[in-house]
Amino acid sequence: MPEGDSVHRAAARLHAALAGSPLTVFDLRVPRFATADLTGRTTLDVTPRGKHLLARIEGGLTLHSHLRMDGAWHVFAPGRPWHGGPVHEIRAVLATAHATAVGYRLPVLELLRTRDEDRVVGHLGPDLLGPDWDPARAAANLLADPGRPLGEALLDQRNLAGIGNIYKAELCFLAQVTPWTPVGALPDPPTTLPRLASAAQRLLAANIGDSDRSGRRNTTGSRRPGRELFVYGRARRPCLRCGTPVREAPQDDRPTYWCPRCQTGPTPNDPAA
Repeated sequence: MPEGDSVHRAAARLHAALAGSPLTVFDLRVPRFATADLTGRTTLDVTPRGKHLLARIEGGLTLHSHLRMDGAWHVFAPGRPWHGGPVHEIRAVLATAHATAVGYRLPVLELLRTRDEDRVVGHLGPDLLGPDWDPARAAANLLADPGRPLGEALLDQRNLAGIGNIYKAELCFLAQVTPWTPVGALPDPPTTLPRLASAAQRLLAANIGDSDRSGRRNTTGSRRPGRELFVYGRARRPCLRCGTPVREAPQDDRPTYWCPRCQTGPTPNDPAA
């Protein structure tokens, strides 16, 4: 599933392609909105909110999309062939005189009144990359359920918006606890959780830029291939810090990685987990 930094980049690409110019094509290929036609109207801005994309269009309308696991927006110059999947996977085409944005496999795509955006994003916690970011509020949200495993709490977008499975694993490593550790069992939670939330924001912000053209995130600071992440995707490979083989197990149906030496706390094989 795309994480907050990749959604932020997608919003920036869409904003650059669409904002400020009248739409020459507006084609939503989903039954509920297939007859909607906003050609001639101007896209005002494209804003990310957590993992959601909000394209605000003249006349008080917002096109809301969510990429989930497989969705993607691609931007093409006029006359360039489209790529991103077969034609039957295209769910949206928005074009101006300068660019065409094509949405593939979008599982969430809806047109709503801009004044009703809270209906789809109002439940989200503070956005790690948004103007509402507040580490103290994010920490308080996490601590509201002290018995919940940290990994699950970090992925809950109601607590803080933007963390996905990669950052979940990396943040638990940086906190030196397993993802199954209850939030309330962290050392000094009122101090640790704001620091962890701030670390999450720094990691996402650092990965917004062009360093990610390759699609690889970097949480370690190393530029050596294969050493960009501490534990995510490194099952059975040596921990970059201590050399112990990294372990993998599912958590909430997602592959989860941790170092059994660097990280303390319950694991799936531990009855306390």
